Amino acid sequence: MFELRKSRRTVPAVFALSAVSAALAAVVAAAVLPAGAAAAQQGATAQPRPATAVTVPERYASQKLAWQPCPELATMECAEMTVPRDWHAPDAGKDLTIAVSRVRASDPAHRRGVLMMAAGGPGGKGLLRPAGVARKAPAIGAVHDIVSFDQRGVGRSTPLQCQTQDELDAFFAGDFRDRSPAAVQRVVDNSRKLADACRAKHGDLLPYITTEQTVRDMDLFRALLGERKISYYGASYATMVGAYYASLFPQRVERAVLDSNIAFGGTWEDFEKGQPKSFQRRFEQDFLPWLAKNDATYHYGRTAAEAKATWERRRSALRDHPLSPGEGKGRTLDPNRFDSGTIQAIYDSQEGFPALAKALAALEHWDTAAPAERKLVDTVFGSYLGTNFFAEFLSVTCADTPWNRDTGSWIRRSAEDTAKYPLMGARELAFASACAAWPASPAPRVKVTGKGLPPVLMLNSLHDPATYYEAAQRAHRDLRGSRLVTVTGGDHGVYLGGSACADGIVNKYLLSGELPARDVTCEDAPLPAPAAK
Repeated sequence: MFELRKSRRTVPAVFALSAVSAALAAVVAAAVLPAGAAAAQQGATAQPRPATAVTVPERYASQKLAWQPCPELATMECAEMTVPRDWHAPDAGKDLTIAVSRVRASDPAHRRGVLMMAAGGPGGKGLLRPAGVARKAPAIGAVHDIVSFDQRGVGRSTPLQCQTQDELDAFFAGDFRDRSPAAVQRVVDNSRKLADACRAKHGDLLPYITTEQTVRDMDLFRALLGERKISYYGASYATMVGAYYASLFPQRVERAVLDSNIAFGGTWEDFEKGQPKSFQRRFEQDFLPWLAKNDATYHYGRTAAEAKATWERRRSALRDHPLSPGEGKGRTLDPNRFDSGTIQAIYDSQEGFPALAKALAALEHWDTAAPAERKLVDTVFGSYLGTNFFAEFLSVTCADTPWNRDTGSWIRRSAEDTAKYPLMGARELAFASACAAWPASPAPRVKVTGKGLPPVLMLNSLHDPATYYEAAQRAHRDLRGSRLVTVTGGDHGVYLGGSACADGIVNKYLLSGELPARDVTCEDAPLPAPAAK
């Protein structure tokens, strides 16, 4: 569930983990799985291969990158490279196309090398990201060619798409808090249907949409650029990409910055189990107090408790009477979409908090809301995950590392997390059930230790909802010799996000190699003023 969420009604009836929820899990699991199937599924994963070195066939190593202006942004250059479907069996299956990009150093006389980037998600597009960094950090762009790529399965690279957007919207429709047997059964069925659709369309490719395969694509890119070593910057899921790359190719890394960290030394399952708590923490400890502090503007409640009660009343009302804020677009604002918009907004306090607050206030006087307010509501709550993003997200998170395939245990756990952490916990079952039904993958386990690496710089905010601080601490311990910069805020993505202290540390490290002598703490930018009416 590496994304956005939140939800709840005023005083909803939720199942505690008691005899009631245990019975519910048993009923639904029996309906979903034949006798003994859960145990059989737990052993259905393919045997992982060791993460050993591979030989790059000449047909890949001898490619030339034909750089051209990027169609979307002429100030950048784009090209394509060909990679094997499976780096461990390069003669098996069709080759894939990887779209790559670069912004050349603006001061070529002082160029010091390449800064490679990857996108987060999993599922984000990386192709156009170098332009933003070059613009926001001109000192870095002056002396580096900043390069990136769309990862296998994403964007202009060989893409995945398992469902239509309407089908995916239906997957996220309704109310994930509904714990009735019929509702739980529907969630599990929809997740299995999604996994089946991906298997039907991309069954020969899914086992190879993994982080380990991606980092081997990266190393071919490095070689085709003619670089012996690279520096690296990656945020969110791209911290895992960077950690895996550095572990498999430590001799190729000059400097590395990992920003907003996944616990990349463990499994996706263990990491995602921590997200319901961290999203709830961000919502209740950061957003709601800020909203209450600005009650004179938003009139949503003078205390965090009052604001939460108003939010819950609105969510409950949307369950009984969904709205259609997007005129003619067919989108319905129901409880799950209400949660999704809230989840997305709390990633970023500077833009997300004011936009969410203004949209929530507009819903409280919907009948008299101005056209601009209705448009904002549609913007905040109208869209969630795209089909390509979600297909890639599941492919990577379900295939990289092993998952518990016992549906009954996920029904029980999700009941507990729905009660304690409803914003994200309510949708835990939908994500976990998809991974429980996902095709087996032989993806090698990559052990992250820091061995053979220069010291790595890590950044994380204390209340990051997605890449929570406890996971960053685990990753910091796994990556021996690293330095951790802690930022006293909650935004997802630290570098170039408003902390001058953190930006200065990153820039100094990338330009000179100088790191803090020990872990340090930086102040985040102040929370924003309320949005203008």
